[in-house]
Amino acid sequence: MAQALRALIAAALLAGVLASAPANAVGIGPRAPTWTQLSPADRQVLAPLASEWDSFDAERKQKWLGIASRYPKLSPVEQQRIQQQMSAWVHLTPEQRRLAREQYKSLRQLPPEQRQQVTQKWQEYQRLPPEQRRALASRGAAAAPGRP
Repeated sequence: MAQALRALIAAALLAGVLASAPANAVGIGPRAPTWTQLSPADRQVLAPLASEWDSFDAERKQKWLGIASRYPKLSPVEQQRIQQQMSAWVHLTPEQRRLAREQYKSLRQLPPEQRQQVTQKWQEYQRLPPEQRRALASRGAAAAPGRP
């Protein structure tokens, strides 16, 4: 359950990255490339998405390619985080992805100071020992039975 919660939160953060990426970041136009048409560098960065790439719409591909184009400029820690988030995203069900997008949208509507508080709480949560995170996740799951 804690793993599902972590994946959902990571997905919400990744949805934020996707939502904030410029749609024409790499100028690929209305026809987005298939997986085999991607450059070797883009395929390497986007490897966690390989199995689903060809099912993405053009806009989604453009956003992912925008992330791939910025990837080399990121620190190794940020690159690792992006890779982990892509992997987590691929393993979510369509419903979990929908919920992550909704959560991201609701977070974006918060005033900046409240968004900062949420970010701070998330960072505090990340610093907790794994057993404490599991305990919190199980309490959260029990408190919200309709959520994954």
